[in-house]
Amino acid sequence: MNLTMIDYRVGDFEGRVRRVIETLRCGSITSPSEALGVDVPQIVRNILAEVASDGDQALVDLTNRLDKASISKSDLCVPAKTIADAHAAAEPGFLKLIRRVIANIREYQQQILIQAPPPLKRGGRELGVLYTPIDRVGVYVPGGRAVYPSTVLMTVVPAQVAGVREIVMTSPPTCDGDINPMVLALAGELGISEVYRVGGAQAVAALAIGTDTISSVQKIVGPGNAFVAEAKRQVFGRLVGIDSIAGPSEVLIIADRTARADWVAADMLAQAEHDPGSAVLVTDCEQLARAVIEQVETQLETLERAYAIRTALEFYSAVIVTANIDAACELANEFATEHLQIITADDDATLAKIRNAGAIFLGPNTPVPLGDYYAGPSHVLPTGGTAKFFGALSCNEFLKATSTIRYDAASLAADADDVSDFATREGLTAHARAVQIRKEASDETT
Repeated sequence: MNLTMIDYRVGDFEGRVRRVIETLRCGSITSPSEALGVDVPQIVRNILAEVASDGDQALVDLTNRLDKASISKSDLCVPAKTIADAHAAAEPGFLKLIRRVIANIREYQQQILIQAPPPLKRGGRELGVLYTPIDRVGVYVPGGRAVYPSTVLMTVVPAQVAGVREIVMTSPPTCDGDINPMVLALAGELGISEVYRVGGAQAVAALAIGTDTISSVQKIVGPGNAFVAEAKRQVFGRLVGIDSIAGPSEVLIIADRTARADWVAADMLAQAEHDPGSAVLVTDCEQLARAVIEQVETQLETLERAYAIRTALEFYSAVIVTANIDAACELANEFATEHLQIITADDDATLAKIRNAGAIFLGPNTPVPLGDYYAGPSHVLPTGGTAKFFGALSCNEFLKATSTIRYDAASLAADADDVSDFATREGLTAHARAVQIRKEASDETT
């Protein structure tokens, strides 16, 4: 295996940072169209148009053609009995496990839920904010090669904590028309009764546009393949809101001489297991860098998915040596990775230098799988550098902030001239008049 080691201790650091990001970022080496050999945006545009035109029939035709399934219109909606049966058939140990996970997620999400502060009062002026949940949300749960039942928990529970009234789930069917039974069992555990056998860009189209069977939603959340991500991009802001445009998973690890090479190697292998996944170690210790490379090779031979992991390590991963931890942090900020691990002598001091990351895992005892499955924060995170402007999915992503403004007559009169002056300077004299007519009425009564 050829896990690349790059020495960034000399030369044009900033220029080389940009080049390594362009080279290593999984899924961003080329556009999705180049990577897949097809025009992804055009295919998605065609799918959106087909669903808008033919509704349920388009969903059936696309699902049968693209997912190699065999379903009819009556199969699109999963019956409540099927969900209940999957829940009843779930292994008791699995149900106990997910109940512990649900409790962890719910506790964390309730802790961070935004609460409206008391109104700001300035004399007779009262200025506040009202947080209200989105009415109807669509959750996309991947299927096929990437089946992640944990995604159900990491999307649905935050929405429930926010108070979303209607939560809809879509997931691709297998060739026999079924949805993964673990996904259905989780739907039953969480009380989700609206589940549809549809995936890919056509699922996003149905959730955004609506069909006879699937009513449209106001926001779509959850990860997916290149076609799902592109569909979310195309409907975003025009038809619905989205959480983020997520691509292949990634981790960047900042570590110094205090880190254990075998633990860091295990963390890199875990991320590469996503197939594809990107794992990058940035360290100021060349000895650690070389030890990690050796450990990666040793541990890789014991793993079930060694072939896929090896490919991810060779094409999308690297070990980078920097002059110091400050330089490592700057690289991390430019990479703006989905997962960032910090394993240093002073983790808090390192954390203070970080501006861009989806989720940060602090200390040697905090591997990424804790966040993937159990700790509480959602594992639905921005990827591909979008952590510079997107954040982790949370209960607050399902809330809308609405300003509230209340004036009494005296406060209106006091501010009227300033408002009128501003409106007149913009040429909007009717705006000015809407204020002045009230001031004049107030003046008449005093």
